[in-house]
Order: sequence, then structure tokens, then C-alpha cells
Amino acid sequence: MKIWKSLNNNVAVVLDEKGQEKIVMGKGICFKKGAGDTIQDELIDKTFFLSGAEANSKFQVMVQDVPMEHIALGEEIITEAKVRLGNKMNDMIYISLIDHVHTSIVRFQEGITVKNILLWDIRKFYKDEYQIGLWALALIKNKCNVELPEDEAGFIALHLANAQMDEEKMHNMYEITHIMQEVLNIVKYNFNITFDEDDVYYYRFITHLKFFAKRLAEKKQYKDDDNDDLWLVIKGKYPDAFRCVEKITGFIEKKYEYKLSKDEQLYLTIHIERVVNKTKSD
Repeated sequence: MKIWKSLNNNVAVVLDEKGQEKIVMGKGICFKKGAGDTIQDELIDKTFFLSGAEANSKFQVMVQDVPMEHIALGEEIITEAKVRLGNKMNDMIYISLIDHVHTSIVRFQEGITVKNILLWDIRKFYKDEYQIGLWALALIKNKCNVELPEDEAGFIALHLANAQMDEEKMHNMYEITHIMQEVLNIVKYNFNITFDEDDVYYYRFITHLKFFAKRLAEKKQYKDDDNDDLWLVIKGKYPDAFRCVEKITGFIEKKYEYKLSKDEQLYLTIHIERVVNKTKSD
């Protein structure tokens, strides 16, 4: 395999048989070598192929400053996440997560820790991602002898959730998570209930909220279908849930200048009715 561009002693950009750029990594593979020189395949430990031009470019810049051990660590976490979550993730996860793992380790070694103010919410809304975050902390402790605080499991979970929600660009998961919590609090205090976070109806409600909050954060209006008759039926059938949705609608419109469509109100009403009824009946 021939070097197209040497990034440092351990990382090079090569071109495959289709002329596509790949980033290869191995201890000392570029030592005293430059463009046009050959790298033996058995010396390559990791190969990265990032299809997006932006992700590929940013990754090439990042790996020049990040130790090979931290790159390998981040890649192992991403691989585990892909197996567990079963979702395709945006290639930008290779930049955001590896960079975060690197900086969190460096910060901790310098005696600096960052508090994750959304940790409680992340545990509730992104349970699978959070469990991977905890697994990642154990991996980091095992490989680097660095015991990062639980807050970092939450940050890792947000990076993973972020990468799943859009394949084109990264979004502000902090804002999305905050919106979800605001809506959840309105429901919780309106009905004076405590949710069973392991219940399937709660999970469905949270999933709906996640995509609702994503649309709101992106200022993307949900286009109404011709569901006026159904909207009137649901409004009449579930008056308590609908009144709660009216509170949510007013709050969202006032704070975010986002007007909920009738369809959004309809689906929120149905989900709230289900989750509240199930919670009260248990």
C-alpha cells in the first residue's frame, strides 16, 4: 500500500484501488517515509474510511495531534456502540467522540473535571447510549489506568445519540434533551405522577418526544395531514391529556416561537393519554 500523504510517524493517508482516500494507522509506519513509499500491510493496525469529505478532512487534522492509543480507544468504543445500537452513525462521530475521549483523559490527568448538568436526564432519555458510556469508562480505566467520573459516561452517550439522529450534520443534543425535560415536567406536574421509566409506554413517549424536540430545535414545522376529524375525536375523547397538550403548546410557542401543528398536538395527546393512564393504573 503506497503513501499518498504522511500525517505523522504513525498515520498516513493512502489511496485504494478505486482512488478513494483511506487513513491507516500503525506504530512507526511512516518513519523516514513519504509520499509514494510503500507501507507493508502487516504493519497497519487500523484502517479508517470516512465517506464524507468534511469528516475525512477533519479526521486527518485531528489524528495529527491525538495519541494513537486514544484514537484506538475511541474507535473501539464506536465499534461497540454500532454493535449494541444497531444503527448507522454519522462519520462525524469519529471526530467528536475520539476528540472527547482524548480531551477528557488529558483534562483528568491535569486535575480538571467537568460537571455534566444533564446527567440525570441522559440516564432517562438515552439509556442504551448511557450504558455504552459506562462500558467506555471501564475500558478507559483498563487501557489507560484513568478513572473518569460518571459525568463522562453522559457526555459519551450524548455524542452517540447525536450521531444517530442525523446523518448529514450534528445537532445540539443539549437543547434537544432540555426541551424533552421541559415537556416531561409539564406532563408530570399537570397529572401529579411519577413515571415508570422501564415501562414500554414511557419508552414510546420518550421516543416521540425525542423527534419532536429535534424538529423544534431545527425549527422544522410538522406538515399537517388532513386529520381534522381525527383531531376533534381525540380532543373530545381525551380531554385531560388534550388540556395538558394545550399547556405544552402555549409554553413552546412563548419560549421557542414554534407553533405546534394539529397533528403534533394529536400525537402528543395520544402518547400522554397512554403513558398517564398506564402510570396511574400501576
